[in-house]
Amino acid sequence: PDGHLGQHDDARRPRVLPLRPHHGLISSDPAVYARLPKVQRDESRTQGLDRLELIRFLQIAQTLTVHHGALAYLLGINALRASEAAAVRIEDCADTLRGYRVLHLVGKGNKPATMPLTVPVLRVLEACRGQRTTGPLVLRPLSGKPIDRRDVYRMVTRIAKAAAISRHISPHSLRHAAITNALDAGVPLRDAQILACHADPRTTEHYDRARGNLDRHGVHFLTAYVAGV
Repeated sequence: PDGHLGQHDDARRPRVLPLRPHHGLISSDPAVYARLPKVQRDESRTQGLDRLELIRFLQIAQTLTVHHGALAYLLGINALRASEAAAVRIEDCADTLRGYRVLHLVGKGNKPATMPLTVPVLRVLEACRGQRTTGPLVLRPLSGKPIDRRDVYRMVTRIAKAAAISRHISPHSLRHAAITNALDAGVPLRDAQILACHADPRTTEHYDRARGNLDRHGVHFLTAYVAGV
Protein backbone atom coordinates (compact mmCIF):
# COMPACT_ATOMS: atom_id res chain seq x y z
CA PRO A 1 0.00 0.00 0.00
CA ASP A 2 2.78 2.44 0.79
CA GLY A 3 4.52 1.74 -2.51
CA HIS A 4 7.58 0.06 -0.98
CA LEU A 5 8.73 -3.33 -2.14
CA GLY A 6 8.48 -6.21 0.23
CA GLN A 7 11.40 -8.30 1.35
CA HIS A 8 10.94 -10.92 -1.36
CA ASP A 9 9.66 -8.67 -4.15
CA ASP A 10 13.09 -8.47 -5.79
CA ALA A 11 12.95 -12.19 -6.40
CA ARG A 12 9.77 -11.77 -8.47
CA ARG A 13 11.25 -9.10 -10.75
CA PRO A 14 12.02 -10.27 -14.29
CA ARG A 15 15.72 -10.73 -14.88
CA VAL A 16 17.81 -11.25 -17.97
CA LEU A 17 19.61 -14.54 -17.48
CA PRO A 18 22.32 -16.02 -19.68
CA LEU A 19 21.45 -19.07 -21.71
CA ARG A 20 22.80 -22.28 -20.25
CA PRO A 21 23.67 -25.56 -21.94
CA HIS A 22 20.52 -27.66 -21.81
CA HIS A 23 20.54 -31.46 -21.83
CA GLY A 24 23.61 -31.51 -24.04
CA LEU A 25 21.83 -29.79 -26.93
CA ILE A 26 24.19 -26.80 -26.86
CA SER A 27 27.68 -26.71 -25.45
CA SER A 28 27.86 -23.00 -24.69
CA ASP A 29 25.82 -19.82 -24.64
CA PRO A 30 25.62 -18.54 -28.26
CA ALA A 31 24.71 -15.02 -27.10
CA VAL A 32 27.92 -14.42 -25.14
CA TYR A 33 29.59 -12.55 -27.99
CA ALA A 34 26.48 -10.83 -29.30
CA ARG A 35 26.69 -7.05 -29.41
CA LEU A 36 23.80 -4.67 -29.24
CA PRO A 37 23.70 -2.26 -32.19
CA LYS A 38 24.62 1.34 -31.48
CA VAL A 39 21.79 3.79 -31.89
CA GLN A 40 23.08 6.88 -33.67
CA ARG A 41 21.17 10.12 -33.22
CA ASP A 42 20.71 12.12 -36.39
CA GLU A 43 21.77 15.33 -34.69
CA SER A 44 22.65 16.74 -31.31
CA ARG A 45 19.65 17.41 -29.07
CA THR A 46 21.36 20.25 -27.23
CA GLN A 47 19.59 23.60 -27.40
CA GLY A 48 22.22 25.74 -29.08
CA LEU A 49 22.17 29.32 -30.33
CA ASP A 50 21.79 30.48 -33.90
CA ARG A 51 24.13 33.06 -35.40
CA LEU A 52 22.23 36.15 -34.22
CA GLU A 53 21.73 34.74 -30.73
CA LEU A 54 25.42 33.90 -30.46
CA ILE A 55 26.37 37.43 -31.54
CA ARG A 56 24.03 38.93 -28.94
CA PHE A 57 25.30 36.57 -26.24
CA LEU A 58 28.91 37.59 -26.90
CA GLN A 59 28.05 41.28 -26.98
CA ILE A 60 26.02 41.22 -23.76
CA ALA A 61 28.66 39.17 -21.94
CA GLN A 62 31.21 41.95 -22.46
CA THR A 63 28.88 44.51 -20.89
CA LEU A 64 28.69 42.54 -17.63
CA THR A 65 32.33 42.03 -16.64
CA VAL A 66 35.57 41.25 -18.44
CA HIS A 67 35.40 37.78 -16.91
CA HIS A 68 31.95 37.11 -18.38
CA GLY A 69 33.22 38.34 -21.74
CA ALA A 70 36.29 36.10 -21.72
CA LEU A 71 34.27 33.07 -20.67
CA ALA A 72 31.67 33.68 -23.38
CA TYR A 73 34.32 33.79 -26.11
CA LEU A 74 36.15 30.71 -24.84
CA LEU A 75 32.89 28.75 -24.94
CA GLY A 76 31.16 30.32 -27.93
CA ILE A 77 34.09 30.83 -30.31
CA ASN A 78 36.79 28.39 -29.24
CA ALA A 79 34.21 25.71 -28.34
CA LEU A 80 35.79 24.85 -24.99
CA ARG A 81 34.02 22.60 -22.53
CA ALA A 82 33.05 24.08 -19.15
CA SER A 83 35.89 22.35 -17.31
CA GLU A 84 38.40 23.39 -19.99
CA ALA A 85 37.35 27.04 -19.84
CA ALA A 86 37.57 27.07 -16.05
CA ALA A 87 41.08 25.59 -16.20
CA VAL A 88 42.55 28.14 -18.66
CA ARG A 89 45.53 29.95 -17.18
CA ILE A 90 47.14 33.18 -18.33
CA GLU A 91 50.30 31.27 -19.19
CA ASP A 92 48.29 29.05 -21.56
CA CYS A 93 47.63 32.04 -23.84
CA ALA A 94 51.13 33.51 -23.92
CA ASP A 95 52.74 31.59 -26.79
CA THR A 96 52.98 32.60 -30.44
CA LEU A 97 53.12 29.83 -33.03
CA ARG A 98 53.65 30.48 -36.75
CA GLY A 99 52.46 34.05 -36.35
CA TYR A 100 49.39 33.20 -34.25
CA ARG A 101 48.80 33.70 -30.57
CA VAL A 102 47.65 30.30 -29.40
CA LEU A 103 45.87 28.68 -26.51
CA HIS A 104 47.29 25.47 -25.07
CA LEU A 105 44.89 23.24 -23.19
CA VAL A 106 44.39 19.69 -22.03
CA GLY A 107 41.05 18.46 -23.28
CA LYS A 108 38.81 15.49 -22.71
CA GLY A 109 40.71 12.27 -22.11
CA ASN A 110 43.82 14.26 -21.11
CA LYS A 111 44.52 15.02 -24.77
CA PRO A 112 46.61 18.17 -25.33
CA ALA A 113 45.36 20.64 -27.92
CA THR A 114 46.54 23.93 -29.39
CA MET A 115 44.20 26.39 -31.05
CA PRO A 116 44.69 29.89 -32.47
CA LEU A 117 43.26 32.93 -30.74
CA THR A 118 41.63 35.29 -33.21
CA VAL A 119 41.83 39.04 -32.68
CA PRO A 120 38.35 39.44 -31.09
CA VAL A 121 39.01 36.53 -28.72
CA LEU A 122 42.48 37.78 -27.86
CA ARG A 123 41.08 41.24 -27.16
CA VAL A 124 38.62 40.02 -24.53
CA LEU A 125 41.16 37.64 -22.99
CA GLU A 126 43.67 40.47 -22.65
CA ALA A 127 41.01 42.67 -21.05
CA CYS A 128 40.27 39.87 -18.60
CA ARG A 129 43.96 39.35 -17.84
CA GLY A 130 44.60 43.01 -17.06
CA GLN A 131 48.01 43.47 -15.44
CA ARG A 132 48.27 39.87 -14.28
CA THR A 133 50.98 37.66 -15.78
CA THR A 134 50.24 34.29 -14.18
CA GLY A 135 47.40 32.34 -12.65
CA PRO A 136 43.86 31.39 -13.66
CA LEU A 137 42.48 33.61 -16.41
CA VAL A 138 38.76 33.86 -15.62
CA LEU A 139 37.93 34.78 -12.04
CA ARG A 140 34.78 35.21 -10.01
CA PRO A 141 33.92 38.88 -10.56
CA LEU A 142 33.13 39.65 -6.91
CA SER A 143 35.65 37.61 -4.95
CA GLY A 144 38.46 37.43 -7.49
CA LYS A 145 38.85 33.71 -6.84
CA PRO A 146 39.34 31.18 -9.65
CA ILE A 147 36.14 29.86 -11.19
CA ASP A 148 35.12 26.23 -11.20
CA ARG A 149 32.65 24.28 -13.32
CA ARG A 150 29.66 25.44 -11.26
CA ASP A 151 30.71 29.08 -11.66
CA VAL A 152 30.81 28.57 -15.42
CA TYR A 153 27.18 27.41 -15.37
CA ARG A 154 26.11 30.34 -13.20
CA MET A 155 27.90 32.90 -15.36
CA VAL A 156 26.41 31.48 -18.57
CA THR A 157 22.94 31.60 -17.03
CA ARG A 158 23.43 35.24 -16.06
CA ILE A 159 24.59 36.19 -19.56
CA ALA A 160 21.66 34.37 -21.18
CA LYS A 161 19.20 36.16 -18.90
CA ALA A 162 20.76 39.55 -19.66
CA ALA A 163 20.64 38.72 -23.39
CA ALA A 164 16.90 37.94 -23.09
CA ILE A 165 17.35 34.33 -24.17
CA SER A 166 14.44 32.73 -22.38
CA ARG A 167 15.16 29.03 -22.91
CA HIS A 168 17.68 27.10 -20.85
CA ILE A 169 21.25 27.78 -21.97
CA SER A 170 24.17 25.79 -20.57
CA PRO A 171 27.93 25.95 -21.23
CA HIS A 172 27.48 23.08 -23.68
CA SER A 173 24.90 25.19 -25.53
CA LEU A 174 27.73 27.64 -26.27
CA ARG A 175 30.06 24.86 -27.39
CA HIS A 176 27.22 23.50 -29.52
CA ALA A 177 26.69 26.97 -31.00
CA ALA A 178 30.38 27.31 -31.88
CA ILE A 179 30.43 23.99 -33.74
CA THR A 180 27.08 24.33 -35.52
CA ASN A 181 27.73 27.91 -36.60
CA ALA A 182 31.18 26.95 -37.85
CA LEU A 183 29.61 24.22 -39.98
CA ASP A 184 26.89 26.62 -41.15
CA ALA A 185 29.64 29.05 -42.17
CA GLY A 186 31.09 26.39 -44.46
CA VAL A 187 33.94 25.13 -42.30
CA PRO A 188 34.82 21.62 -43.57
CA LEU A 189 33.86 18.77 -41.28
CA ARG A 190 37.50 17.83 -40.69
CA ASP A 191 38.34 21.36 -39.52
CA ALA A 192 35.20 21.53 -37.38
CA GLN A 193 36.26 18.25 -35.78
CA ILE A 194 39.61 19.82 -34.86
CA LEU A 195 37.83 22.87 -33.44
CA ALA A 196 35.62 20.63 -31.31
CA CYS A 197 38.50 18.32 -30.31
CA HIS A 198 36.34 15.34 -31.24
CA ALA A 199 38.13 12.02 -31.56
CA ASP A 200 35.52 10.72 -34.02
CA PRO A 201 34.22 12.79 -36.96
CA ARG A 202 30.83 11.09 -36.56
CA THR A 203 30.42 13.00 -33.31
CA THR A 204 30.94 16.27 -35.17
CA GLU A 205 28.41 15.23 -37.82
CA HIS A 206 25.67 15.28 -35.18
CA TYR A 207 26.12 19.05 -34.96
CA ASP A 208 25.67 19.65 -38.69
CA ARG A 209 22.23 21.18 -39.17
CA ALA A 210 22.67 21.48 -42.94
CA ARG A 211 23.63 17.93 -43.90
CA GLY A 212 20.60 17.78 -46.20
CA ASN A 213 21.43 21.07 -47.92
CA LEU A 214 21.88 20.20 -51.60
CA ASP A 215 23.55 23.56 -52.26
CA ARG A 216 26.50 22.41 -50.14
CA HIS A 217 26.68 18.87 -51.47
CA GLY A 218 30.23 17.72 -52.13
CA VAL A 219 29.44 16.86 -55.74
CA HIS A 220 29.43 20.59 -56.61
CA PHE A 221 32.95 21.12 -55.27
CA LEU A 222 34.25 17.93 -56.87
CA THR A 223 32.76 18.84 -60.26
CA ALA A 224 34.34 22.30 -60.14
CA TYR A 225 37.66 20.81 -59.05
CA VAL A 226 37.76 18.24 -61.85
CA ALA A 227 36.64 20.83 -64.41
CA GLY A 228 39.44 23.14 -63.32
CA VAL A 229 37.03 25.94 -62.41
